[in-house]
Amino acid sequence: MGFFLETLIGGLMSGMLYSLVALGFVLIFKASGVFNFAQGAMVLFAALAMARFAEWLPALTGLDNKVLANVLAFAGAMVVMVLLAWVIERLVLGKLVNQEAVTLLMATLGITYFLDGFGQTLFGNDIYKIDIGMPKDPMFLFENIFQGGILVSKEDLYAAAIAAALVTALSVFFQYTTTGRALRAVADDHQAAQSIGIPLSRVWVIVWSVAGFVALVAGMIWGSKLGVQFSLSVLALKALPVVILGGLTSVPGAIIGGLILGMGEKLSEVFIGPMVGGGIEIWFGYVVVLLVLLVRPQGLFGEKIIDRV
Repeated sequence: MGFFLETLIGGLMSGMLYSLVALGFVLIFKASGVFNFAQGAMVLFAALAMARFAEWLPALTGLDNKVLANVLAFAGAMVVMVLLAWVIERLVLGKLVNQEAVTLLMATLGITYFLDGFGQTLFGNDIYKIDIGMPKDPMFLFENIFQGGILVSKEDLYAAAIAAALVTALSVFFQYTTTGRALRAVADDHQAAQSIGIPLSRVWVIVWSVAGFVALVAGMIWGSKLGVQFSLSVLALKALPVVILGGLTSVPGAIIGGLILGMGEKLSEVFIGPMVGGGIEIWFGYVVVLLVLLVRPQGLFGEKIIDRV
């Protein structure tokens, strides 16, 4: 039982990080109706910016306070992501207002390849380190109940707490703020939103900036755990099944979908993997999503689309 709980907790930790990346997809889709394939590239670009700023700032200024250097690096990377949001709106989305969804989808694919290449040109292509002070050593819980206790990574625990706090803040932002309601209105109908005075360009800059912030936090956490490398953009694509399972328009769905797939991946890999040669963790999420789509095409918490004629 102790080993089962240990695996389950590990899955929950991974699931929270998947949810964090999935939030970027959901945020942009809710506000613009665009499925943003560039979210993985944004995670990588933001992590690269923070890692390199954390290296450059002490070298340029002589700053020897690691905490302050990380704070300044995070702020600098956030400025970069806001500027990126503004450029994307000006040069791409602003030119494609009211175009077909497939046109916008292809535009995000173009943004993906641009960010991958531009990030490599601007920041280099080595493996970089982000050290934000999260403890690496494990700890043991429930030693009184289970022999040897349950092994939990402190780093995973801190990362899950950060992800949970951000998810909660974004849920409140969308549900209870004027800007959040404006974002939802824009997603429902661009022209109608414009007709009642909602500035479409400003809303898109805001939502891409928020998605950039989410990408930066996700990149910072994954970079701290695995190092900042170009596989991060591929790793972020593991959040795709989470988005589809939870529903493209649901923030709570992104959270619950991430937890379901995180737990399912870990449990299936540990308990079923040895019987079939392993590798279940790679494809588990996609198979679950395919099965769910057969029954509920809009995902578990997505809005059902009804066309009346």
